[in-house]
Amino acid sequence: MLTCRLYREGKLAEEGFEPARVSDFLADPESLVWLDLEDPGPADLTLIEEEFGLHPLAVEDASKGGQRPKVDVYEGFFFIVMHALRLDAGELTDQELHVFVGKQYLITIRYAPAFDLAPVLRRWERQPELTREGGGFLLYALLDEVVDGYFQVVERLEDASDDLEDLVFSERVPEDIQQRIFALKKKAIEFRRLVIPLREVLDLLQEEPRLVTGPLAAYYRDVLDHVIRTSEFIDNVRELLTTVLEAHLSQVSNRLNVVMKQLTSWASIILVPTLIAGVYGMNFRHMPELSWLFGYPFALGLMAASGVALFVAFKRRGWL
Repeated sequence: MLTCRLYREGKLAEEGFEPARVSDFLADPESLVWLDLEDPGPADLTLIEEEFGLHPLAVEDASKGGQRPKVDVYEGFFFIVMHALRLDAGELTDQELHVFVGKQYLITIRYAPAFDLAPVLRRWERQPELTREGGGFLLYALLDEVVDGYFQVVERLEDASDDLEDLVFSERVPEDIQQRIFALKKKAIEFRRLVIPLREVLDLLQEEPRLVTGPLAAYYRDVLDHVIRTSEFIDNVRELLTTVLEAHLSQVSNRLNVVMKQLTSWASIILVPTLIAGVYGMNFRHMPELSWLFGYPFALGLMAASGVALFVAFKRRGWL
């Protein structure tokens, strides 16, 4: 699917036109063109390469998904890769975006699952005065919407981490708690991998006055600040999950120690009566108690007394 929009003097002048007209619009310095392609084919990419005069290497990069966030600087335009993220039903969803941006245009390429650009369009319409700043403002609005989505993901990850912490210290710990911790930690690591490089991208963009003009500088600094805060939050989540995992393993170790103490105590209680029975079970002719009338009750009483004494001793120590 392909969407086209033309802005002049900060206002929407035309939309839904044929992409072949783009080169004519760009001849007018007052024109600003936005072109959006969702899951483009080779013919679509060839078209934008010809109409916008893009470098073949950049277009080749745009045809491949699974790239890390980056910015490539070319003569007259920038190629940017970013990842919009959301957390649906506990699963981290990656919405990869490839962007070509120049002074007079912005090209967005979205791959499934496609990022919703409706909020970005509303941002452009609410600030027509900044639309006059060219592609730099269009890119800012897109970046800001993407980064704002990061906060929602981090909040959900923090809530999930707190829930796991409560479960670890609850009376009945789920058997799969360790798998849950590892699964959530994996999501946090994946989130961090897709977000942290965006900080370098924004640092580089702010050094480009061709794109980030004076009026836009403060806006890009704000987006960078949000990325930094997001990275700090996700690091906190990772540290919390590490602490929760260590606490769980410590609890498992403590429970194992308790079980070993109990087994050792009962083994000792059983050992002494067994020893007494073994002694009196030796069929020697000259054992003094063999001919004693109270020998059998005495042996049983000795076994019971030793068992009770050991039980009381271990109970006082907290082993039973």
